[in-house]
Parts: sequence; structure tokens; C-alpha cells
Amino acid sequence: MTRENLLSRISIDPNICFGKPCIRGHRIHVSLILDYLAGDAAVEEVLEAYPSIEREDVLACIAYGAEMARDVFVEIPLNKKKATNA
Repeated sequence: MTRENLLSRISIDPNICFGKPCIRGHRIHVSLILDYLAGDAAVEEVLEAYPSIEREDVLACIAYGAEMARDVFVEIPLNKKKATNA
């Protein structure tokens, strides 16, 4: 399946979920699926949690995240230890 086909599974509609990217035909946010995967869930576990979606929908979420990472810089704060007066 091509990247374009995968991305066609994602919809952004200002009238649905406040315009957040969702799996087309569902109110399941892309970010929710990415959070599951980032939390070490396997694709199969996501599919068990959301039986109404398909494997290609999960792959579409990953493809969407990759596209966003190419175009948008998100600053991530570094963990710095605070100096203590000891």
C-alpha cells in the first residue's frame, strides 16, 4: 500500500473531534493510536482495543506521524537536573 493510500485513511474535519486528525469514518484520534504504539503496544494490541479499525488504519497513523515529523519541528525540553544547594 502506498503512502498516499495510507494517508487517505486519515481525515481532518473541523466538525469532527475539533478538527483533530482521525481515522476516516471513526472518532479515533491519530494521536491516540500513536500513543498506544509509543507505549510499547503491538499493532495487534491496538486492533484488539479497537476492533472496528484495520491494520492499514494503524499504519496510516504511523505514516501521518512521519509526515508531520518531516514538516513540523516540535521542541522537546531536555531533562536537566536542578542545582541544589547542598
